[in-house]
Amino acid sequence: MRFLIIIFSVCFLTACQLTQQPETVKTVDMYNRDGDMVGTAKLSEDPKGVKIELKLEGLTPGFHGTHVHEIGECEAPDFKSAGNHLNPEKKKHGLLHPEGPHLGDLPNIEVDTSGKVDTELTVSDATLLKGKNSLTERGGTSLVITAEADDGMSQISGNSGERIICGEIKDKKGETDDQEPTDPTEKEKKK
Repeated sequence: MRFLIIIFSVCFLTACQLTQQPETVKTVDMYNRDGDMVGTAKLSEDPKGVKIELKLEGLTPGFHGTHVHEIGECEAPDFKSAGNHLNPEKKKHGLLHPEGPHLGDLPNIEVDTSGKVDTELTVSDATLLKGKNSLTERGGTSLVITAEADDGMSQISGNSGERIICGEIKDKKGETDDQEPTDPTEKEKKK
């Protein structure tokens, strides 16, 4: 009888620990400006940050900019509700900029001639857990694809064109984000 009680206790405690573990994998539905779902982004914790497995279709062939934005809202048609690039360190924009990059700056993606992309990206130093570089805290963030390639240097967004695809990165579906967008030019105004 004691043996059964011990086994039951161990199973119960293990189950409690499993339900309290933070979510380290999430799938984000990606939508175009017409509100059509065009693919998914599977996010997972990685030793280097957050890995993104991106699968999209219906894009114009060629290179497109990819960024994580500071607010977890994707209101079509322009997705400006997503705010600016995620930039908790207040760095300059661009993977090539000596004073950058923003945490949300990602490499360009290449769309094939059939309009599809299937690639992996990493948001270096980011997390899906708690912390300053969390993609899910404070109402979440958004993954945004732009019409043009990011030049990796120009301020404030790399001349990457209009926002054409967006997906909300949140802990809970339906969660709202009451955060106000930051002004990336604020630092320049003070100088």
